[in-house]
Amino acid sequence: MAAAAFGGFNAAMFVTLQRDLKSTPLPVSDDPRWARIVARDKSADGEFWYSVATTGVYCRPSCPSRQANPANVQLHDTLAQAKATGFRACRRCTPDGPSLEAGNAAMVADACRRIEQGEEEPSLAELADAAGRSAGYFHRVFKATTGLTPKDYAAAHRAARVRQGLEDGASVTAAIYDAGFNSSGRFYEKSTGMLGMTPTRYRAGGANEDIRFAVGETSLGTILVASSRKGVASILLGDDPDALVRDLQDRFPRARLIGGDRDYEALVARVVGFVEAPRFGLDLPLDVRGTAFQQRVWRALRDIPVGSTVSYAEIAERIGSPRATRAVAGACAANAHAVAIPCHRVIRKDGALSGYAWGAERRRALLDREADGTATAADRPSRA
Repeated sequence: MAAAAFGGFNAAMFVTLQRDLKSTPLPVSDDPRWARIVARDKSADGEFWYSVATTGVYCRPSCPSRQANPANVQLHDTLAQAKATGFRACRRCTPDGPSLEAGNAAMVADACRRIEQGEEEPSLAELADAAGRSAGYFHRVFKATTGLTPKDYAAAHRAARVRQGLEDGASVTAAIYDAGFNSSGRFYEKSTGMLGMTPTRYRAGGANEDIRFAVGETSLGTILVASSRKGVASILLGDDPDALVRDLQDRFPRARLIGGDRDYEALVARVVGFVEAPRFGLDLPLDVRGTAFQQRVWRALRDIPVGSTVSYAEIAERIGSPRATRAVAGACAANAHAVAIPCHRVIRKDGALSGYAWGAERRRALLDREADGTATAADRPSRA
């Protein structure tokens, strides 16, 4: 009777149909994993794989290749299932090898070693050939990873070798050629930017360079402002005036440190005034010394308006090196110009405050004061 009532469709057949419906996979475009493929989600790598019938390859979710038609895509829970299709591994994302990110990191690390260990600076073509990549792709990945082009990285490495040679007592000529410069002329063209002074002066630890300084007091503690003939070379914050002077001596070990006169104390008063009332801004000539990458970061920091904060990742994006977040944090830590180069306005992506060279409490106090004064804060911090 029951079977007849349903046109021959009995209970056993209903159970079978129900089971078949449960085992039928969703269309790929409706599967949540497809959205992760479209987003090239690196966190999905290793969780599943996919293959594309029209190209005959299988990939990891973060594959940078052109997006496939989901009608031609099959999803796989394991790498073994992806291989069982008989398709080949994608050459762009190497799904059965290290992740693309790890592979690129290893490629850049190898290139850095080649630059550091080479007698002469390798060309972009030579570095790309060694990595098995096109020059354009290699250049983009290198800059995104290190924050510098290969050429800039090589220049920074040579500058560091020159500094080390001069500090170790080598003659200027020996330090120049040992660092890989083919001629002294090429080095001298850029020596002031690299060292902040002539190589002879640097070798003497800044000997004969006059650094004027004065110490002041703010509601956040002691402040020391020091200047060379180019501009303000350091702004240091702390609790102990003697400790700040020792810090300055360490930064300029053989320079002549000269206590500021009344006119110079007026400069210190301007900096103190900014600490107490940030809304008025601070416009000072700066003597900024650092690597090419550090200088790019510091320029970006000076573009952060009073009362605003950005993340390290945002700064990395702004300078065109989105993967160099850690290097950005390192440049912030190396900043010698408290408040003038406002590294206190750079925070973690989750909004938390990370380390600050002059103390976490001072950072919070500075940010609170700047937030309170945003209504009249039209000026930006100083530029070199």
